[in-house]
Amino acid sequence: MITLQNTLGTISMTSDYFAELVSQAARSCYGVADMATNGRADDLKSLIFGQDFPEKGVRVTQRNNQLVIELHIKVAYGLNIASMVQSISHKVKHEVERATGLSVARIEVSVDDIVTA
Repeated sequence: MITLQNTLGTISMTSDYFAELVSQAARSCYGVADMATNGRADDLKSLIFGQDFPEKGVRVTQRNNQLVIELHIKVAYGLNIASMVQSISHKVKHEVERATGLSVARIEVSVDDIVTA
């Protein structure tokens, strides 16, 4: 649960909301083939919920009122990975800050697989 304090009170947002927001922003970037599973917990969720679930490859934590976002992605073969990662980081940061008003401290993008078309 991510919280935001303002003059009117406390706003709480679920991790599913952030996972879906971050996942959609990342998937809309050129060259992202899919989100990758992030460890055994995601592998187990894939078996239960199917291959696609909101928090697949996404982890959002809050530290000192700033967000830290971890992404695990699969990319298309033949593209410049460094440029893609930079583009994804900018897009995700912009979308999250615009939608929530929270500051993003860091985005860590891990390329877990390269997929051929």
